[in-house]
Order: sequence, then structure tokens, then C-alpha cells
Amino acid sequence: MYVAILGRQPAISLAELERVFSRVNQYSPVSALVGTDTLDIQRLGGTQKAGRVTLTVPGTDWARASSQLIDHYVSTWKGREGKVTLGLSAYGFSVSERDVQKTGIIMKARLKKAGVSMRLVPNQDVALSTATSHHNKLGLSENKVELLIVRGRDDITIAESTGSQHITSLAARDQGRPKRDAFVGMLPPKLALIMVNLATGGRAPQPEHRVLDPFCGTGVILQESLLLGYPVYGTDLSEKMISYSEENLTWLRGAYHVTQDWKLHEGDAMKTTWKAPIEAVATEAYLGQPFSAPPSPAKLREVRGNCNHIIGEFLKNLHPQLEPGTPLCVAIPAWADKDGLFTHLPLARETNSYGYELVSFSTVKPGSLLYYRENQVVARELLVLIRK
Repeated sequence: MYVAILGRQPAISLAELERVFSRVNQYSPVSALVGTDTLDIQRLGGTQKAGRVTLTVPGTDWARASSQLIDHYVSTWKGREGKVTLGLSAYGFSVSERDVQKTGIIMKARLKKAGVSMRLVPNQDVALSTATSHHNKLGLSENKVELLIVRGRDDITIAESTGSQHITSLAARDQGRPKRDAFVGMLPPKLALIMVNLATGGRAPQPEHRVLDPFCGTGVILQESLLLGYPVYGTDLSEKMISYSEENLTWLRGAYHVTQDWKLHEGDAMKTTWKAPIEAVATEAYLGQPFSAPPSPAKLREVRGNCNHIIGEFLKNLHPQLEPGTPLCVAIPAWADKDGLFTHLPLARETNSYGYELVSFSTVKPGSLLYYRENQVVARELLVLIRK
């Protein structure tokens, strides 16, 4: 059993976990319990940290959890060779970083008496940041340990981290690509990774399991698919974008030793004929024009209608070219008003009429897979579909 610390938008993190692993339950507002023997966090875009559960403490009292944690690990680590680096991260408690640090200081003193040397990573907050965990390589070796202490509704779960999100690698493959284009949007690699997982369900890559992106832009979704081991197929209306994708994927092959094949060509997603086989579709569709402030009702009707037409025609064109059961993840626009309420595309609630079934999740509500930042008007709504 693993505990996963969810990302900034927990619903998306939960959906990704549920698509990749069958046994997922939300444990707290910021965490989930995942029933699996192995969990590679670097294959997930929406999970900040993950750890193997080692201890469950009845009740929700911090002092009791702290005491049991200290007793357990002093006993477990007694006689351990080499210096231990320890970080502590608490989630869901009404305690200060000093309370968390005090637990570590007591552990350090008791382990010293047992002949074990320990370095304690200082807490600037009750939970170490992902950057701090990554910088200290916590969870990546036996003697570099981060304990995740998570308060649930009825009990407390303690887990040994098996790693945190590799933010350095994500930034490197975002900023290192030779071709970028802000005009077509800057799809973050971690969101692209989430979308590929939502589309493929984490199925093991096979030579014929080709992921299609019909609006490939500069190739971010293609990039993340290749890094997961899937061969890819990208098309775009713009010749320039196809050229950019080719250059970016060639760079990726050299920088990351990618061996999977890719296929690229120009094509209008409303009319293109794609070549089989297509095993999954992951794409950011047309999002319309950007806005720095909520548009007028008339302008919103215009843009919403245009986006609904383009994406609807794309879905109609794609449908007969897919085998029944083919999974898709399509990012479509939704628009926030000044109160933070969203206007959705009509087709988001009409996917059956286009020949697609919305995937239902046990952990998240329909329409809640919205990726956006504070004060951002145009959000990405993720539709996870199955071709009927």
C-alpha cells in the first residue's frame, strides 16, 4: 500500500491515479491510498510525493502519532550503518513546523544513544517542499528517508517516501526543447504526462500501441508519450508546428536516448484521415483566443460556439477512424468568470451524441477535471473518453 500526496488540483491527480491503478481511495483532501506493490512517481504527472505505508496510528492526535513514530523508527533503525538523513512532512495537522521539527530532534537524540548518526533536514513548513525533498534526494536510498505523516478522518498513516516529483527533469525537458511557441500555448510537461496516463490507463507500452495527438503543436504530448515508451503519431494544421515537433523530438531522441518511432504530418483535425493503428488519443484541442480578463457575454458566446464547432467536428471525424474501446483524453476550454465559476463547452455534456462515453471515476465528480492557475480565464477541462 502506498500513500500519494496530490498536486495543486487534487481531482486531476486522483483521476490519473485511478486510471493507472485500480485500487485508489482518497484518504484526505491532499492524499490518496493506492493499493499497489510498486509506484514509480516519475511516471506520474499529478503526484507530488509517494511513499510506502509502514505504520497506521489509530485516532488523529499528533502527539500520539509522533510518539509511535519515534518508538517505531528508533527500534527499526537501531544498529543501522551509515549516517541517516531524515526529513519529516506532516499533512492535515494543526501543528507548527516547530512541532514537526521537535519530533525529529527527539528521534535524533534517541538514535544517537543507540549509536546511529542522523542529519535532520530543517523544516521551513510543516511539510517539506517538493524542491527540498528532491534536492536532498530523500526516498532515493536506504539512508535518505522522508517520512510522510498524513492525517485521515479516523487515523494517521505514516509512509516512507520513495521519491518526489523530479521538478528538475520536468523543467529541463520543458525549457531545453529547441522550439517553443507561446502563441499556440505552453502545455506544461507534467500536464501532458497526466493526459497520456489518463488516455492510456498506464498500459505497458507495446510496439503497436501508438498514441495520437491530432493538435500536436510543438510536440509536448508526443514527447511525454515517447518518454513513457509509446510510439507516437502527431498531426497539426500548421506546417511550422510539424517542423517544430520534428526538431523537438529529434532533440529528445539525442538527449534522452529515446528509441520509439514517431510519425508526423500536416492535417486539419476536422478532415484528416489518420493511418491505423491508433491505440490511444491524447491531445489539447483548440482553446480559442486567450483572455486576460473575463470576456463580455457576447464575446464568450462567439468564442464558445467557435470552439465547440471545431472540437465537435474533430470528434466526428475521428470517431469512424478508431476501434471501439479506444481511450482518449482531450483538453478543451472552459472559461472562468469574475467569481471563479466556469462556463463549459456544450459538447462536454454531450459526448454520447458524438459516439464517445465519458469515463466515470469513483474518486472525482464529472466536470471537475479542470487545470488552471489563479486568475487564469481560460482553463483546460480534461475529458476522458472511450470510443463506443
